[in-house]
Amino acid sequence: MNTKKLINEFKLTIDSKSVNESFARVAVSAFVTPLDPTLEEIADLKTAVSEAVTNCIVHAYKDTYGKIFISGKLFDDNTVKIVIRDKGCGIVDVSQAMTPLFTTGEGDRAGLGFTVMESFCDKINVKSKLTFGTTVTLTKKIEGKSKW
Repeated sequence: MNTKKLINEFKLTIDSKSVNESFARVAVSAFVTPLDPTLEEIADLKTAVSEAVTNCIVHAYKDTYGKIFISGKLFDDNTVKIVIRDKGCGIVDVSQAMTPLFTTGEGDRAGLGFTVMESFCDKINVKSKLTFGTTVTLTKKIEGKSKW
C-alpha cells in the first residue's frame, strides 16, 4: 500500500475583504515553493485559490464580512491540498453552482469560478450546508523536484 506522507502544513484565517484575496494567493504560492513548481503550476494554483476566496467574499458573506479559513498540506509525492472554508450562507445546490455560467451574483459575475478551479487543479471537492458555510478542497500534483 502506497500512502502519502505529510511533510508540511499551514493554517491561515483572513477577513472576507477583497484586499485579502491577493494575500491568500501569495501565501499559498509561497507555501508550495519547496515543491519547486513551474511558473505555470504556481499561476494555476494562485488562480484557483483566487476564485475560491472570491466566492467566499462575493457569495458566502454577501453584504457583510466574515472569516475565510485557508489551510494547506504538502505531501511527499509532491501533492498539495488547499482547503478554503467559510461559515457563510452556504450553497443551495452545489451541482448547479458548479455548472458553467451559473451565478447567483449580479452584473459582472460570469459564473465560471468552479469551472476555473477545476481546470487548474487535478481535483476539486465542494461541500456546503445552508447557513453553515462551504468548504472547497483543491488538490494539485506539482511536477517539480521537492526540496524535502
